[in-house]
Amino acid sequence: MAYSTAIMFGFGVGELLIILVIVLIIFGPGRVPDLGEGLGKGIRNFRKAMKSPDAIDVTPRPETEEEHKSGKP
Repeated sequence: MAYSTAIMFGFGVGELLIILVIVLIIFGPGRVPDLGEGLGKGIRNFRKAMKSPDAIDVTPRPETEEEHKSGKP
């Protein structure tokens, strides 16, 4: 039975290992956990911002008849 070893985005296990080795060489083993933590926090904050309603409601209020007559908002 043949199966695909593609994990994410069409990358196989070999490609992911090569990327991991390159990241370790560039940043060093001490900074990799910090990079992962920062990336995780960024994704979490992005998801939270997408799910929460906007903080500022910019839709205009319906004008009451008194406000319309007086000309005041």
